[in-house]
Amino acid sequence: MSISMYSASVPVFATMLQNLSVMLTKAQADADARKYDPAVLVNYRLAPDMFPMARQIFIACDAAKLGVARLAGIEAPKFDDTESTLPEFQQRIQKTLDFLATIRADQLDGTEDKDITFPVGKDRSRTMKGEAFLKHWATANLYFHVTTTYAILRHNGVPVGKMDFLLGTQPF
Repeated sequence: MSISMYSASVPVFATMLQNLSVMLTKAQADADARKYDPAVLVNYRLAPDMFPMARQIFIACDAAKLGVARLAGIEAPKFDDTESTLPEFQQRIQKTLDFLATIRADQLDGTEDKDITFPVGKDRSRTMKGEAFLKHWATANLYFHVTTTYAILRHNGVPVGKMDFLLGTQPF
């Protein structure tokens, strides 16, 4: 029996965004405890040519909402990318989770062979079959940006660990 496109996307994306939220909660607590401005984290980047943490969170949310919207053939909500504080990023994550909660299995199941065309960069696009898009683009993109956010937080001394990334608040 094969797994469904829905079960391979919406619950996975929701879990990773919830885990990202847990990490941001720990970041806020760390900033409060060590008395530093959390904007330091929001603007931090691991390398000069990488996006700062703020952009990592924008893209993680967008990967989830755009991934399922493209598969379902519906319009994803548009976010203005104006968030700049940890509480605002928590709200963005919640808005993304709220959108994911509106997606039904019948909107995604059966899209394995659907052509998905999406932008890659400013002036290019790519077309992939739905299953390949989900497995090798949307999911990978989400994990990359959540992982990069995790690495930024960890590098800056926020006490996050592998279990925060994998489980969030779920029991170990």
